[in-house]
Amino acid sequence: MKTKLFDYHLPKNLIAQKPMKPRDHSRLLVWDKKTQKIKHQHFYDLSDLLQSGDVLVLNDTKVFPARLSGRKSSGGQVEVFLLKPIKSGIWEALVGGWTKPGTKIILAKDFAATVLGDTKDKIKQIKFNMAGAKLNKKIVQLGQTPLPPYIKTKDSPQIRRDYQTVFAKNRGSVAAPTAGLHFTKSLLSRLKNKGIKIYKITLHVGWSTFAPVVVSDIAQHHIHEELVSINKRTARAINKLKKSGSRIIAIGTTTIRALEAMTKNGLLQSGQTWAKIYIYPGYKFQLVDALISNFHLPRSSLLFLVSALAGRQNILRVYQIAVRKKYRFYSFGDAMFIH
Repeated sequence: MKTKLFDYHLPKNLIAQKPMKPRDHSRLLVWDKKTQKIKHQHFYDLSDLLQSGDVLVLNDTKVFPARLSGRKSSGGQVEVFLLKPIKSGIWEALVGGWTKPGTKIILAKDFAATVLGDTKDKIKQIKFNMAGAKLNKKIVQLGQTPLPPYIKTKDSPQIRRDYQTVFAKNRGSVAAPTAGLHFTKSLLSRLKNKGIKIYKITLHVGWSTFAPVVVSDIAQHHIHEELVSINKRTARAINKLKKSGSRIIAIGTTTIRALEAMTKNGLLQSGQTWAKIYIYPGYKFQLVDALISNFHLPRSSLLFLVSALAGRQNILRVYQIAVRKKYRFYSFGDAMFIH
């Protein structure tokens, strides 16, 4: 299937630069796959839209300040975008500009990294001059929030709070699971009081969420590994509820990737693994019944995933309606409930 089939026009003024306050006052486009009917509501209406026994699955990953600025020992400025730790003091990272093995990058007076070499897809391994808790402290101290390039807001303590879900717990993502940004503690409490089951899993969002699709055939696009963790109690409970007929509703594309990657023969598995799952039209979903998600970029792997669940033409039609109704798009934008 051609990448160009997933294009659509979005006016730049609809790209949200700041989140809605309060978070659950963002708009919610509700689309029924069976009836094709569309409703325009707000995220705080979710407690009225869901039924007792429905299952919400949230991704409790936590974003870390993955962007580091420095200079090569030769003098040129360079950005280091951390992706994932390999072992003590060694990370995979995207390194701006031209570097070769042995290049030293000075990040602060007592903080530096050395390029060890390329791995794949322009990703490099770098070794810091420190490790463990000391390294983590430096990354938090000097790193910047890895906001998507379409968000022009500068990094700040406020943005660090805004670009984090209220249930974020396990640090390791280079991007927020943005569908989860709409939840407030009060909304989660109302959902629980109604009898809606809420479970948390962890998928540390990787570079693929930013990576542009540069191939003409979507099947040729390359997806990177992401670390998934699901505990035994959660897997057991979700399997039991699925068997009893409950709807499994994924909050965001990251949660779908985690659940589908960890489902085998119709049963959700527990454990921790590096998952590499690429979902696009033609994929047969094993566990997930419905999705709450933000609106995604044209020609993106996330748009492919949503189209796999709802159909490409359906999604593009609904997106056109969202544009006409002036919904706010992308990470800090509004949401869509596909059920």
